[in-house]
Amino acid sequence: MSNVDLLLPLLIAAPLLAATLPIVLGLWTDRTGWPIAAVTTTALFGAAVALASAVYTGTDAPITHELGGYPQTYGIQLVADQFSVLIALLVTAVATGVLVYTRQGGPRGNTFYTAYLLLTGGLLGITLTGDVFNLFVFLEITSIATYALVASGDGPESAVAALKYLILGTMAASMYLIGVAFVLMATGTLNMIELATAIPAAERPTLIRAGFGFIVVGFTTKVAQWPLHTWQPSAYQQAPDGVTPLIAALVSTASAYAFGRLIVTVFGVDYLTTMPNAATIVLTIGCVSVLAGTVLAVIQTEVKRMLAYSSVSQFGLVMAAYGVVIAGNSETAFIGAAIHLIGHGLLKAGLFLGVALVARSYGARTVDEYAGLAKQRPVVAGAISVLLLSLVGVPPGVGFVGKWYIALGAVQSELWPVAAVIFLSTMLTLAYAARLLEKMYFTPPAALDWPRTTEPVATDGGDTTVSVGMLAIVVIAAVGAVALGFAGGTIAGLLEPFLMEVFN
Repeated sequence: MSNVDLLLPLLIAAPLLAATLPIVLGLWTDRTGWPIAAVTTTALFGAAVALASAVYTGTDAPITHELGGYPQTYGIQLVADQFSVLIALLVTAVATGVLVYTRQGGPRGNTFYTAYLLLTGGLLGITLTGDVFNLFVFLEITSIATYALVASGDGPESAVAALKYLILGTMAASMYLIGVAFVLMATGTLNMIELATAIPAAERPTLIRAGFGFIVVGFTTKVAQWPLHTWQPSAYQQAPDGVTPLIAALVSTASAYAFGRLIVTVFGVDYLTTMPNAATIVLTIGCVSVLAGTVLAVIQTEVKRMLAYSSVSQFGLVMAAYGVVIAGNSETAFIGAAIHLIGHGLLKAGLFLGVALVARSYGARTVDEYAGLAKQRPVVAGAISVLLLSLVGVPPGVGFVGKWYIALGAVQSELWPVAAVIFLSTMLTLAYAARLLEKMYFTPPAALDWPRTTEPVATDGGDTTVSVGMLAIVVIAAVGAVALGFAGGTIAGLLEPFLMEVFN
C-alpha cells in the first residue's frame, strides 16, 4: 500500500496515452479503438476501486502525489480523498459501461475512441487535481474531447450543436481562468491546500471576491445553469446515441464536483459565509435553474431534449445545495449534493442508454412514439420506468436520497424557499416522467406499421440490432439506482472524515 499514491498519476496518464493507440494502430488495421478503450477503462475502474479501498479503509487519507517530486508550493499535486474517489468511481464505471453499447451501436472508428479516452482522462484529471490552474487544463481537455464527440454525429445539426458548445465552453473557461488569476494575484499560490490558508489571510479581499464572481460565472455555464444552459439541450440531442449517455452522465457532473470542491476546500465555507451575497447568488442560480429546467422539460416532445432540460434542473438542485452549504454551514446539504451528483450520473447514463436502445430497436424518439413500448419492449420499458421514478424522487431510488438530504439541510438552515422549490420541482418532474410512463404503459400504439425503424427488429433477448449486453447495461443501471438508494446512509458515513475536515 506504500505505492498506492502512484495510482493517482496513472489514472490520468493511462487514458491520455492510450488515446494515441487507436490512431497509431489504425494505420495498419481498422476498428482497433473499441478493444483498446475497453481494456483501458476496465483497468481504470479496477484502479479506482483499489484507490477507493485505500482511502476508505486506510489511515493515511487523503492520499496525495506530487508530480515530479516537486513540493506542492511549486509543483502540481494530485489528491484522492473521500469526496473525489466517489466521482472517480462514477467516471470509470460509466466510461466502461457505455462501451457495452458502442461496441455494436456505435459510433465506430478509431478517432471516436481516441476522443472517448481523452474525455475519460480529462474527467479523472478534474476529479483528482489539487491545483486550480491544473483544473483549468483538465476542464479544457474534457471540453475539447466533448466538442469532437458531439460533432461526430450525422448531419450539420451535430456540427452546429458542437459549435454552440465550443463558444459557450470557451467563454466559461475564460471566466474561470480570469477568476483564478485574481486569486493568484491576491495569494501568490495555485495549490488548493495552500489557498485554503492564504485566502482568509489575503490583504486584498476585493480580488478574492472578484475571483469568486468570475469562477461562479464560469461554472454556471459549465454546469448548464439557466440562462447559460443553451448548449446542453442541443449537445445532448444532436450527439450520437452512443455519446449522449457518456457526456450527460459525466461532463457537467465533473464540473459541478469541481465547483463544490472549490467552495469547501479552496475558499472555505466559513470565508464564503462572510462574503457579501455569495450564498444568495449561488442559491438564486440553483433555484431558478431548478424551476426553469423542469418547466422546459415538461413542454418538450423529443425524449432526449426532455431529459437534457431535466439535467438543467437536477444540476440546479446541486447548485442550490451548495448555496445552502454556504448560507447555513450545512453538512447535510453537502451530503445531499454529493449523493445527487453520483445518483444523477448513474440515472442519466441509464436513461440515455435506454433511449438509445428504443430508438435503435423501436424507431421512437418523441414522447408520442413511445406509445405501446411496454408491450413491445417490456424489459427496456421497465428499466426506463425505474430510472424515471428514481429521477422524480420516489423511494427507494437514489434520486429520493439526494433530494431528501438537500431539503433537510435547507430546513435545518431555515431556508424555507429552497425546500419549497425542491417540492415544486419534484411535482414538475413527475409531470414529464408520468407523461412518458403513460405513453409506454397505457396508450395503445398509433396506427402505424411496427417497428418504426427500417433496421432489423430487436427483441429484448437481443439479436443483430440490440445485444443482450446492451440491454443488460440498462437493467444494471436501474438496479444500481435502487441499490444506491438503500446505500445513502453508507455514502454519508464514507464522507464523514472529509466533512469533519472541511466543516470543523
